[in-house]
Amino acid sequence: MRLVWGIGWRVTALTVLLLGGAVLYYAATLPPVGSLLDGRARGSVTLLDRNGQIFAWRGEQFGGQITTENVSPYLKDALLATEDKRFYWHPGVDPIGIASAVRINLREGRGPLQGHGGSTITQQTAKLLCLGNEFDPTGSLSEAEYEADCRRTTLIRKAKEAVYAMAMELRYSKEEILTIYMNRVFLGAGSRGFEAAAQRYFGRSANELLPAEAAMLAGLLVAPTRYAPTANLQRSRDRANLIIGLMEEQGRLTTDEASFARANPAELSEAAEARAGGDFADWVMDLGPGFLTEETTEDVVIRTTFDQDIQTSAEEALQWVFDNKVREGSEAQAAIVVMSADGAVRAMVGGRKFKGVAGQFNRAIQAKRQTGSAFKPFVYSAALDLGFSPNDMVRDEPYCLDVPGSGEYCPKNFDRKFLGPITLADALAGSRNVPAVKVLERVGREAVVNIANDFGIESDLAVGPALALGTSESTLLEMTGAYAGILNGGSSVEPYGLVELRLKGDNSPLLVQEGGIGERVITESAARQLIYMMSEVVQRGTGTRARLDGRPAAGKSGTTQAARDAWFIGFTADYVAGVWMGYDDNTPLTGVTGGGLPAEIWKQTMLRLHEGLPVRALPMEIPAPKRQVATERRSQPRSNQGDNIVERVILDVLGEIFGN
Repeated sequence: MRLVWGIGWRVTALTVLLLGGAVLYYAATLPPVGSLLDGRARGSVTLLDRNGQIFAWRGEQFGGQITTENVSPYLKDALLATEDKRFYWHPGVDPIGIASAVRINLREGRGPLQGHGGSTITQQTAKLLCLGNEFDPTGSLSEAEYEADCRRTTLIRKAKEAVYAMAMELRYSKEEILTIYMNRVFLGAGSRGFEAAAQRYFGRSANELLPAEAAMLAGLLVAPTRYAPTANLQRSRDRANLIIGLMEEQGRLTTDEASFARANPAELSEAAEARAGGDFADWVMDLGPGFLTEETTEDVVIRTTFDQDIQTSAEEALQWVFDNKVREGSEAQAAIVVMSADGAVRAMVGGRKFKGVAGQFNRAIQAKRQTGSAFKPFVYSAALDLGFSPNDMVRDEPYCLDVPGSGEYCPKNFDRKFLGPITLADALAGSRNVPAVKVLERVGREAVVNIANDFGIESDLAVGPALALGTSESTLLEMTGAYAGILNGGSSVEPYGLVELRLKGDNSPLLVQEGGIGERVITESAARQLIYMMSEVVQRGTGTRARLDGRPAAGKSGTTQAARDAWFIGFTADYVAGVWMGYDDNTPLTGVTGGGLPAEIWKQTMLRLHEGLPVRALPMEIPAPKRQVATERRSQPRSNQGDNIVERVILDVLGEIFGN
């Protein structure tokens, strides 16, 4: 016994000395509390709508420094009840808590360190600080790998964690340790710290949290992604009720307070609940420089063109049509873009079941699809720009062309019929294919390609007679922007969503966008006549299902071969909206044309977003009476279409193509 005692006390004394030395060493190296509160390696991006309201976040949000003195007492109590009820009594390590956790793990068939860890808040804070090893962006580990390494649980690491925790208890007060913890912990949805989480989920500061809200945030600690209220609100509320029960058992809430908290569960803020603009937000993030958006190390604020009410209108319209007009179980997709005439994008729906989820496939900007007859307005815009009138005549008749390298090309109308002499306005209203190809050949394919490109369609356009029928591909955003150019009087449009980018706390912006209108593409008179022709499409043509009772509207439908894509794009005097519908794998739609369901979606969107707006007339020009195109003089053509001599030669052969 004397031998055992002699060895035992010496070993114990040596262990205590070594442990004490390690604790003192770590305590001496710990920095001031203020430098530990914001531990993010990446910055955050806060996106504001056109009215200055937050609608989305990206990156890692840090709401600002908080302390135990300025947070809601309910939050502090919820943390202690959930994570460390003996926080104020232990020296950083809680032997009772560790023994209890080991017993539970073994009873549940796990290893002693698997599952419940018995870690105190101080130990969790030590882990958040990665035992003092800061992340090095230039090192071999990525941020995700660095954080995963910090979370590893081994006996050696647990021992180091315990030493570091005791050093923190020696260096900092209990309140300071809790302050570090509340500011550093990750709480889902990109939020670091309870202030950021309170703002993101509830739209209020952490010092205003009610018991139900505090319990919900404390409940996130066990699994932030799984229990985030934006992922599953009911699951988050169920977890919060467990926390409320613990607070009641420990006397941190009275019975009445606990009952009230259960009866009045936490509600998400409007921005968090709607999670509006996920598609739009992702698009805007790509518009700015990467070092200030996706890869920013600063906190950035971006003011945008986004309108949350219009976004809601588009989402509700899409859902209504699929609920009431589409067979149950359909996997067809649809996308919507709404913008103003200057290209300011107000709403963007990238697809069904896409509400607010970042990083998924956005069909509004990423899907290039054939445009079908939605391309025809650019054919007629070239003709109108040359001086043709909507009431000029063209023959709808059997027609063939010899295409070098391809042989004979004979376009057919959708109904397989021919109507004889019809006006250009009638040809567009009825979406007649033969007249469109004839007009294309009359004005020149290159002229139409140039006009489409100038209006903002950047996709490659196949220069052939089928160009008039929309065989080339484009995106919904490009097409909607091109139609906006028609509405604004014939000037090109660059769709934009970023209005201003600045660093958080700065008043001077780093980037400013003042509008998207570019150079003139066609004359204002041509644009106004084209608007008239497109209004006829809605009033009596293929787009009648898009009529807005009492409100003038114009647009064009489009359906591609085998109905793989269906479009409707149109505008009122206030907004331009584009709708695409189809399958991601190019499966043909069944019984769907652009003038059908896409027009219905367009109509439902426009009805909702125009509620309360005064009725305004379209900026259109009613054409002169019908005339014979073979004998009338034409106005001055676009400068890049040739001189008057060339035009006169072309006019001489006009009668061979156009009838009376």
